[in-house]
Amino acid sequence: MPKRILVLNGHPDPSSFCASLATAYAASAHAASHEVITLQLSEQRFDPVLRRGYHAEQELESDLASAQRAIAWAEHLVFVYPVWWGAMPALLKGFIDRTFLPGFAFKYRPNSSLWDKLLAGRSADLIVTMDTPLWYYRWVQRMPGHHQMKKTILEFCGVEPVRITSFGPVRGSSNRQRERWIARTEQLAHSI
Repeated sequence: MPKRILVLNGHPDPSSFCASLATAYAASAHAASHEVITLQLSEQRFDPVLRRGYHAEQELESDLASAQRAIAWAEHLVFVYPVWWGAMPALLKGFIDRTFLPGFAFKYRPNSSLWDKLLAGRSADLIVTMDTPLWYYRWVQRMPGHHQMKKTILEFCGVEPVRITSFGPVRGSSNRQRERWIARTEQLAHSI
């Protein structure tokens, strides 16, 4: 059954390998009759700093307001990004800080430590690149960025299931390896 899919490239370089993966996912999903919106964070204009935290409202720039509409529209969210220093790039983190706001992505309950998950009913794919060997990121570093994105952001807001596909190390990878990773990304889009 066709879904509404938002593909978000969180790499700040529009010519990165992540951009190729995001394009491949979007094209494959479109070919499988899904409705697809793509969002390149490198092209969005916004202040990535939540200046006063949740203590004061910070007006959304038009690009962020459009992004929130796309997130609300989507049934399936796809985040493509690299792992830098164990987690997502600052641009993607700033985007999440500014868009996944109380009243939009979650809502604390009065006089309670519980919250409402306002993005429930959506699923997600995380397509993540890294230069760290995958075994090292998993067993030694314990996947801090994966846990942050899956557990403390998306599942906190009600997005589940969240599938994570990691590719790496990208540094030193051959063209043939990258082609296999692109093919795997295309398969992911067909398997939603």
